[in-house]
Amino acid sequence: MVTLPDGKPVDIMLADANPLVLSAMSELFDRDPRFSLVATSSTAEGFLGTVMRVPVQVGVIDWNLPALGGAKLIEVLRDHDSAPRLVVYGHDTGDLPRMAMTAGAAGFASRSGEVETLLQTCVSVAAGNMVFPFIDIRDLQQDPIQTLSRKERQILESLATGMTNKELAAELGISTNTVKFHLSNLYDKLSVRNRAQAIAFFYAARNPGSE
Repeated sequence: MVTLPDGKPVDIMLADANPLVLSAMSELFDRDPRFSLVATSSTAEGFLGTVMRVPVQVGVIDWNLPALGGAKLIEVLRDHDSAPRLVVYGHDTGDLPRMAMTAGAAGFASRSGEVETLLQTCVSVAAGNMVFPFIDIRDLQQDPIQTLSRKERQILESLATGMTNKELAAELGISTNTVKFHLSNLYDKLSVRNRAQAIAFFYAARNPGSE
């Protein structure tokens, strides 16, 4: 069993869109002496507003939190030194554990797993560890799309729908020069020369077995 070196309870906040899950988690952490439950929220905005005011060591979040979503919430908090370390509590199907890792979460716990696994994950994360199901790190290194920033991924997805630079600028609320700057970085990271190649790369990455 993982324990904290100083023996002090971990200040924790929970955020989940499902009220039943949130209530069950609250009871679980509230009765465990290893934790001090600071607050709960059903939205990303509520979570963000609280942890910006109140010191929290670990946050357990639902990946599909309204309205920002887990990925955006992690991105916003990544720039704050006092932000809690985040554990994504979600279904371990598909790429969600890997997406959580690349977004910047410190841990992932499966909703279908044992309750004690979630608790131990939070203790380990509070102790400074990264806790994820087995993920072949080579996959992260070999997939150039994982190196793109959130804005660059958004631009790539919009490119694939046939948007022009002017339309991209209007949709993202940035200038066409800024769009060109992002495109240049995007092309470099994907090792392509133009938007046609970038779009081809995007669809190939989405359907790796189609060739």
